[in-house]
Amino acid sequence: LAQRDSEWMRPLFEFLGVSIDCIEYHRPHSAGRVAAYRADITYGTNNEFGFDYLRDNMARDNGDLVQRKFHYAMIDEVDSVLIDDARTPLIISGAKSKQDQDHEKFYALKGRVETLMNNQKRYTQEALIKAKKLKAEGNDKEAGLYLLRAYRGLPKNKALIKYLQEEGIKTFLQKTENFYMQDQQKEMPTVDKELYFTIDEKNRQVELTERGIELITKQGEEKDFFILPDLAGQLSQLDNLGLELEEKTQKKDEILRDYSVKSERIHTINQLLKAYTLFEKDIEYILTEDGKIKIVDEQTGRVMEGRRYSDGLHQAIEAKENVKVEGSTQTMATITLQNFFRMYHKLAGMTGTAVTEAGEFWEIYKLDVVTIPTNKPIVRDDKDDLIYKTRREKFNAVIDKVLEYTNAGRPVLVGTTSVDISEVLSKALSLRKIKHNVLNAKQHQREAEIVAEAGIAGTVTIATNMAGRGTDIKLGPGVKEAGGLAIIGTERHESRRVDRQLRGRAGRQGDPGSSEFFVSLEDNLMRLFGSERIAKIMDSKMFGMKDGEVIQHPMISKSIERAQKKVEENNFGVRKRLLEYDDVMNSQREVIYTRRRNALSGERLQVDLNNIIYDMAFSLISTHQGNRNYEELSMDILRVFAIENPVSQADFENKKAEELADQLYQLLTDTYKRKSRAIADQALPVLKKINDDRGHLIETVVIPFTDGQNNIDLPVNLKKALESNGRHITDSFDRGVTLEIIDDLWKEHLREMDELKQSVQNAHLEQKDPLLIYKFEAYELFQQLLDRINRQTLEMVFKGKIRTENPDQVRQQKQPVRNSPQLTENRGDDGDAMEDNKPKQKLEPVRVGEKVGRNDPCPCGSGKKYKQCHGRTA
Repeated sequence: LAQRDSEWMRPLFEFLGVSIDCIEYHRPHSAGRVAAYRADITYGTNNEFGFDYLRDNMARDNGDLVQRKFHYAMIDEVDSVLIDDARTPLIISGAKSKQDQDHEKFYALKGRVETLMNNQKRYTQEALIKAKKLKAEGNDKEAGLYLLRAYRGLPKNKALIKYLQEEGIKTFLQKTENFYMQDQQKEMPTVDKELYFTIDEKNRQVELTERGIELITKQGEEKDFFILPDLAGQLSQLDNLGLELEEKTQKKDEILRDYSVKSERIHTINQLLKAYTLFEKDIEYILTEDGKIKIVDEQTGRVMEGRRYSDGLHQAIEAKENVKVEGSTQTMATITLQNFFRMYHKLAGMTGTAVTEAGEFWEIYKLDVVTIPTNKPIVRDDKDDLIYKTRREKFNAVIDKVLEYTNAGRPVLVGTTSVDISEVLSKALSLRKIKHNVLNAKQHQREAEIVAEAGIAGTVTIATNMAGRGTDIKLGPGVKEAGGLAIIGTERHESRRVDRQLRGRAGRQGDPGSSEFFVSLEDNLMRLFGSERIAKIMDSKMFGMKDGEVIQHPMISKSIERAQKKVEENNFGVRKRLLEYDDVMNSQREVIYTRRRNALSGERLQVDLNNIIYDMAFSLISTHQGNRNYEELSMDILRVFAIENPVSQADFENKKAEELADQLYQLLTDTYKRKSRAIADQALPVLKKINDDRGHLIETVVIPFTDGQNNIDLPVNLKKALESNGRHITDSFDRGVTLEIIDDLWKEHLREMDELKQSVQNAHLEQKDPLLIYKFEAYELFQQLLDRINRQTLEMVFKGKIRTENPDQVRQQKQPVRNSPQLTENRGDDGDAMEDNKPKQKLEPVRVGEKVGRNDPCPCGSGKKYKQCHGRTA
């Protein structure tokens, strides 16, 4: 936002009754992020606020928090944020552990996918030739079968697309497809049995067939090498074998391990297939000079810096393009944009193209759309679409129209839907020696310069949708008299709003201008979503037409708009379904994040711990009383709390669970207080010595704790620890343990929820609602998560002790204390760190603990040498 905006924003907010101490422009990833958020009013761009909400719920220190509570949000270009961007959730990811990194598998399986592609191309070409021959002979049934196979095998085949433009062929294909898809696709296996895989271009899905699986299974490999086993059936058979417990456990582990390996292998093949069949260079992504794959935003045409496709798809595209395959990531925090913005008490926004999405704004966000009249009447001439048979004819007509307008002294803005089309058109203009500028994802650095020249008489600008939102093209001398800016659209976009944004570049503030769209039957919109009615109209209109002839009729323009509306409805269904699944996650997210914030602030930490202690005590006693198993109760109390069972067997058999839980709870709270005091007493002498020796240089010390199996290093403020007589040490321990365990188990839970979401999708085959099954299973998983969090937290709190044999030994830590893992946001890397208003001098923390030799066994118990384990980062 420009600096001048603060001048008119101030009286607006004063009118709303909001006090303003300062207004600051918030730049994403800027060093002043923390300071900006502490202002009364903050401007934000795109999804930065959503990412900061997720970051706040991953912070390990109050000083890292940047957001206040949510009250109101005013969103510029609100349809872009709340509608377009809402199809993808906000995701922050972190690198997987090294043992989980296996990105070489993409190159290992790439050759098999290329074999699939080559065989599929060969077969679909043969099928198309047969279809043409049989159609000419009058054998419509067989011709339709082969034509449908060619279409389901490779729908983007140029020869197929050209054949479908012939009179009656598109209608013939649609009738054939309807025949085979009736009765719940009963006859579809007949079509697919000769293919190696099938492509559903509308839903962007690819599926291997039995023939494809046979082709990629090499000699010597098992037949089911790429077939997922029936896990439930195998485990059920195992239960019926009557094996000993140890042997049964071993067999079960083998089954689960085999399932996991095959599942990952099949997933990798599917992602590679998607990369080869559904994602095209210079359309969905670009390849930079330094060998990086960067996603292109389909709405704006801009490069989405720092973002990566999730679920291994980005690695698959990297393997396809023969560039370095980056390491895979795992989700650490996620939320949909819908649920993020619904947290605000008041929500509003502005845009010029919201009317078409009024229903979704109300249904999802409860926002009304109000149309504000233009400042001056619009005099722009919006012409009907021009329809051509082929793309070649269409582009020739576009170039002729560009020449006509430039000769008349008008500037021309040519809108394209992808980088690829903008470059094709640029080459064609260059051959005709027409001077022009190109603005797409590869030249986005020159956007301001190109847009500044776009209104000068005779200037031709080819642009993807990036020269759209929030841009005023200033008209040069004599342009208004010549007719104003001329807009030429080379293709109809899937969304009517994007087309209207392109039209809206001309005719602003009462200026003259014109807009028209050039469409061909080979365009993606017409291929995928054109109805039978459009096909019949085009057949009748184009019968006997010569090359280069054009149709221009309001009825066809309305039919195209109906096709766009159909796509918008499909996209709304995708967004709504995404939200329904995230609503389940959102209720879980609120519970976990509330508990995490309580631990971070420390205000309710002791209350939460006491509640966990009592709940665990009651759960253990009631469970084992029901089973009448006193010995197991004693073992569980020893395992979790590291104390002997205070309940006698007689009381266990005769008293109620509530009484016994109260008795156990009282002993546990006393034990917890004694243990906390012992930790403080053990650490205080060392901290006092550090303070006496180097207190003027040291702000933070790191105290290593262990429960015998797990290790955790906790930073403690030296001054606060001494002033509180050690209480700050135990508070930091409780807080650090709680945060560490919640974060680790929450990441694992997110992965399980992703797998659950995938696994329930086949429920519709059994006439069941996948969402309903997801809700039931998600509830069970969440209960298990809470139980694991409670148990592991208590085990660490009660068993934890300072990990040292010689507490007088102190050594300086050579690396900064870890506050949070290196993150990737919304499928991308974020290398920025947040700064606070602290002294510039970095105070090195010190570690309280035993010095371990480089070749000594690592204290973590891994069995490795220290230099090969935790010593690598020390």
